[in-house]
Amino acid sequence: MARRRPTSHDVAKLAGVSRTTVSLVLNDVPGVNISPETRQRVLEAARQLNYYPNAAARRLVSGQTHTIALVWHRGPDRTYRDAFLPGLLQGITRAARHYGYHVLFRPIDPDESDDCYVELARGRHTDGLILSGPRSDDTHLLDLHRDGFPLVLHGQLPGTDIPSVDIDNVRGAALAVEHLLKLGHRRIGMITNAPLIYTASRQRLEGYRQALTQAGIPYDEALVRYGNFDEESGQQAIEALLALDPPPTAVFVASDMVAMGAMRTLRDRGLRVPDDIAIVGFDDITAARFIVPALTTVRVPTFGLGWTAAERLIRLIHRDTLQETHVLLETELVVRESCGAAVP
Repeated sequence: MARRRPTSHDVAKLAGVSRTTVSLVLNDVPGVNISPETRQRVLEAARQLNYYPNAAARRLVSGQTHTIALVWHRGPDRTYRDAFLPGLLQGITRAARHYGYHVLFRPIDPDESDDCYVELARGRHTDGLILSGPRSDDTHLLDLHRDGFPLVLHGQLPGTDIPSVDIDNVRGAALAVEHLLKLGHRRIGMITNAPLIYTASRQRLEGYRQALTQAGIPYDEALVRYGNFDEESGQQAIEALLALDPPPTAVFVASDMVAMGAMRTLRDRGLRVPDDIAIVGFDDITAARFIVPALTTVRVPTFGLGWTAAERLIRLIHRDTLQETHVLLETELVVRESCGAAVP
């Protein structure tokens, strides 16, 4: 016969207190006047009985779910093969676990309305949101922020005071292009990581332009094509660049996933990387060092981004004051074989 699961009534009886007191102690409800001795008796009784409060009941008492959500602007087909995501999610999960929170992951398909994640907030399914890849046309995000709901952006939304954690996309892209310029390239193409409605895409394009301007090379819009997070978009974009007369001698691709698609097309066309065309990526996903030739790329601290975003969000949930509204983590250029530089 199955053993009966202990209840809060059992804990209250053993500790000699009311069930209300048990609930207040075990849910760590702030602002209640319970003596240290009574609190200790309740905790000891719960330990002896191996009692854990039901999650739904805990939520009713505390008003919190002890869950944070990561909202990810990709459809499921792209999400589960996105090599950038694991490091970010690992950082978020580790930080959440450290502070006693769970993580809810919500990808958004491009066909879905942007307000689908608002349900998570309005319905109190989560105590706060990390939104990755904010879009400039997302008015629902601004509404939530105005209402005081805890939000942290992975990415940036210029012109708002929504707390954010990101890298310096402009500087990272400039590092990549400056490296190609130092190798002697002057006709350098670019493939963006995503459509320009995404802030990171616009910023990486700006870094490309700045590096060219600094070198005295006019910006040529014909040398820019637009990726869409995946390998297929890289294949299409590189085909368009190869059709130019003359084609670029090097291409900065603002996403390793998109770069791998471009490299596949170059190989299929019988072109050699870096002998015929040099390639530099962005992100330093795990596969970047294993493809042939190994991909020169801009390293992004994915785990650090995830940890920092989650830690700041939990502080907002606890109504702590953030000293910095926007945090930028540093990137670094990792030189491998695809750019044609001598690699030790």
